[in-house]
This record gives sequence, structure tokens and C-alpha cells, in this order.
Amino acid sequence: MNAAVDTIVAGATAPGRGGIGIVRISGPQTRRIATEILGGLPEARYATVAVFSGAGGLTIDVGIALYFPAPASFTGEDVLELHGHGGSVVMDQLVARAVELGARPARPGEFSERAFHHGKLDLVQAEAIADLIAAGSAEAARAALRSLSGEFSREVGALAVRVMQLRAYVEAAIDFPDEDAEFLESQEVKDRLTEIGQRFAKIADTMRQGRALRDGLHVVIAGRPNAGKSSLLNALAGHDAAIVTEIPGTTRDLLRERIHVDGLPIHVVDTAGLRDTDDVIEVEGLRRARMEMSRADLVLYVVDAARGFAEGETASLPTGAATLVVWNKTDLPDAVPAPALEERPVLAISALTGAGLPELREQLKAAAGYQADGSAWSARRRHLDALERARSLFEVAEARLGEKASFELVAEELRQAHQALGEITGEVSSDALLGAVFATFCIGK
Repeated sequence: MNAAVDTIVAGATAPGRGGIGIVRISGPQTRRIATEILGGLPEARYATVAVFSGAGGLTIDVGIALYFPAPASFTGEDVLELHGHGGSVVMDQLVARAVELGARPARPGEFSERAFHHGKLDLVQAEAIADLIAAGSAEAARAALRSLSGEFSREVGALAVRVMQLRAYVEAAIDFPDEDAEFLESQEVKDRLTEIGQRFAKIADTMRQGRALRDGLHVVIAGRPNAGKSSLLNALAGHDAAIVTEIPGTTRDLLRERIHVDGLPIHVVDTAGLRDTDDVIEVEGLRRARMEMSRADLVLYVVDAARGFAEGETASLPTGAATLVVWNKTDLPDAVPAPALEERPVLAISALTGAGLPELREQLKAAAGYQADGSAWSARRRHLDALERARSLFEVAEARLGEKASFELVAEELRQAHQALGEITGEVSSDALLGAVFATFCIGK
């Protein structure tokens, strides 16, 4: 069958046991399949108690059927939902029966993909469905809902309209140079340029916050043995995630913990103490620690305030990632004040008493560019990449206008900027992009 006219089926609830399980069917064969399984077509958009029948009239289950005729459905096609008892055997039998009657198993994300192709969702909204399902905090869920509601798309769309309008002015100046070239040097056009630049900046900031909520911050705790790295992990986690002893080398392998700070997910990794050693296991732990530091968004380099830096230690601080020196154990009577470093911020704390931890949490949010103000949208790396590409093209066009360069070049830069913005919502898309996006979805969504 051609994918464009296939009828698809999949379980829409998580596999395993549950009170209710849902099987979803979408496509041109839905009415016929519904009639075969239910003995007739249910009234549209009404919950109907029905017997779900298999081959030969054998009863599979008794549950609720919901029928949504096209185009007023999630996918824009005829859709049937069978709400039965949530056992894997029942769900598998219903899916198998639909396949017997001409449906095929849906690919991951295929229901949402069909909704996109039928204009029910744009690409940002479709991605927001997956982000809402995967949300690890209440704030991440709210951000996904804001994207699903279309708030994100409307802001990007409004920006795209302004870029297109500016392009129209430039192309008019190409066709009618005597009338319109002077207009491009007017205060009105300058004001438009300023407004567009401000919109780019505002949207970028909101996107970065949304991406931080979705992907989180990768933080690595490093430092010499017994500096209090594991104690810091426990303090941030709020429980004893790591074993803490006075024996150097207690932590030999990576220890991972996921925490939340005002809704921001943070992936914290505790590492082996950095020192020279002949212990084979500890050497491997040190290798893994250095590799993890090279991939970190932020390294918390912990120093014992009572011992200070060892000779040459400041010169060996991590260079591959942003680093915050954490001057720990400030509660000890022999602790010395935190030094001022030229190229590294330093924060004094006590993992034992909690002193300085609120400030540390603020530093973590700042490193992610995150503000818990409830304004974020769920956003992905591809959104930011497309926006930054559009922003760069716009800035080139703006510079060319200021230099009174060729209007043809300016118009082309604006055309490409408008196209890059269209990639965010899917107004401009490719099969490769759509395949990459929807392949990450659950089957049945």
C-alpha cells in the first residue's frame, strides 16, 4: 500500500498492565474496520459501550469506542479509538485484528506526522507532544504546553512576517529604484530593522530557556581527593547519593544523579579525586573523570578551604568547559578565605552546613541561561540552530543596507532568513528533517 493512503494502527497507551488500554486506528479503512470489530459504526464523537469482536465473532473485550470522522480528528483522517482493559494480551489482539482487516502497524510518531501533513499541527507543536510526554518537571511540562498551544509558533511566525515585509520593500526598490530606494534609508525602515533585531534576541533567549528545561545542564564535580566532592553531590541531591569517607579514593567511578533547581533538570556527575596513583582501578576512574569533564556544560572544581590549592593546581584547572571553583569546607576553623582568580569565578560554600548552596544553585541556573519566570517554550537544538542562522542572515542584510550595497544581495539574504525561520515550524521542511523529528516519538503518537 501507498503510505499516503494506508490505514495505521497502534497502541496509544504504554505497554504493560493497566486499568485502561487504548488502541488507535487512523486512515481511509477506519470505517470498515470499525464496522467489522464493533458490528457497526459508532456515533461520531460519542463514547459508545461496545463489544470488540475478533475473527468469527469471538469476543476480544468489552469497552468504549470513540469515532472521529475526518477532518475533525487529531490526524485529520477518520480515527477510531478502542478503550479496553489495559492488558498486553487484549491490546495485542485488538492490534492484530485491525491488521487482519487491512491496517498496518504505525511507525513511531506516525499519527502526529499525519496531523502535521493535514495541517492540524505545525512541526513545533508536534515536537511539543513528545516533550510533554517526556517532561521531567512541572515547569518542563508547562513549557511543552505553551509550545503545544501555538505560542512559540506564533512568535516565530510574527517574526517571519516582518522579515518578509522588509524583503518586499527591498524587492520593490529593485523594480522601482526611483520611488523606493530612498524609502529604504528612511527612519521607518530603521525602526523596522531595530524591532526585528529585538524580536530575534527575545525569541532566542526564550528558546535557550526552553532548551535548558528540555535537555538540562550537564555538570561535573571534580577536584582533589577529600575536597568534599561527594558531600557536595549529596547536598545538591538532598540525600546520600554518594558514599562519603575520609579515605582518599573512595569514589573511583562516575556517579550520576539527576536533580532539579526551580524546574531546571541538572545532570550531576561525581568523579574520582584527581591525583597521581598507581592503582589500576583508580587510573581508569581518573581517565573517565577527565573524559566527562571534556563533555560538561559546567565543571564544579571543588577545593578544600582548609588545604587550599596544591602547588601548580591552578594551572591545571579544566580548560575544555566553563569552570566554577567551589571553595568548600568554609565551616572548618582552619579554613582560609577564598582567593580571587583572574579567569575563574570562585564561590565559597560549606556542603556540610549548606552555606553558599543557594548561591551555587543560582550559578547553575545562570550557566544554563535559565530564569524560572514561566515564560519558556519547549525548544530543541534544531530550533536554536535555525533561528541563529536566520538571525545571522538578517544581520548581514542589515549591514548591506547600511552600506548601500546591491539590493539584490540584500533581498537574497532576507529570503534565506525567512526560509530558515520556516524550518522551525515546518513551513519549509524536508523528508530527512521530518524523518528525524518523528522517529523520536512513541509508537501510537
